[in-house]
Amino acid sequence: MEYVVAPRAYWKGYLKLSLVSCPVALFPASSEREKISFNQINKKTGNRIRYRKVDAGTGDEVDSSDIIKGYEVGKGQYIEIEPEELEAIAIESKRTIDIDEFVPKKVDELYLNSPYYLVPNSEVGQQAFAVIREAIRKEGMVALGRVVFTSREHVIALEPRGKGLLGVTLRYPYEVRKEAEYFDDIAESGHFKPEKFEDHYEDALKELLRKKQSGQKIEVPRERAPAKVINLMDALRRSVDAERGGGGRREAERPASASRRTAKKAARSNAGKRAG
Repeated sequence: MEYVVAPRAYWKGYLKLSLVSCPVALFPASSEREKISFNQINKKTGNRIRYRKVDAGTGDEVDSSDIIKGYEVGKGQYIEIEPEELEAIAIESKRTIDIDEFVPKKVDELYLNSPYYLVPNSEVGQQAFAVIREAIRKEGMVALGRVVFTSREHVIALEPRGKGLLGVTLRYPYEVRKEAEYFDDIAESGHFKPEKFEDHYEDALKELLRKKQSGQKIEVPRERAPAKVINLMDALRRSVDAERGGGGRREAERPASASRRTAKKAARSNAGKRAG
């Protein structure tokens, strides 16, 4: 029997629109956990591989308490930052997503980052949550707010999705590369249909593990023989030569055929004389 573990909220706080607020919980809307992943193991012992943090210069192992952050300003040159210094500039989390404005629904995909589901975090707040959700739906636009995760402030776009809200964090302009650096025009495309795409490698991994588990032999596919490269000019010359040679052979075959017919007639004549 399989037990389904209830997902843990990534963030808890309040959602506020004007004078209405309610407690909410934020859950990641996507997950990489279901994908097959591997551990590195020692082929001889079957034990997992473990990594140690070592000094790049001395090769000695370094204790976690002696490790600080550093920003590289040149090769081998770093600005050292102490934990207390980072705490001094940390943005205070108000634990509130305060809706600042509404914008048209068409947000440039380049700025879309991570999706989250927003749900009411208590039965008492469900009515207030529904009021905010329907107010956003009525506007027919996307609501923008700000939220603090792990000491960083993020802009989050909110829109109704079913009974809840979908929140997508947005990238800042400095995080998006300019398309002009790579191409001039963006070709138009049809509607995105995710059901058309399959993760063939993931399917192959599942099949590999299924075979290994059932004790089946895994056959490595043979390498294909390299395709022969044809020189078109050489092939053309051979074709012309063959055509010329064929004409000569046909001319030579005619006398030989005539000689064979003459020999057959002579043989039949001699046979008749002997019989007489």
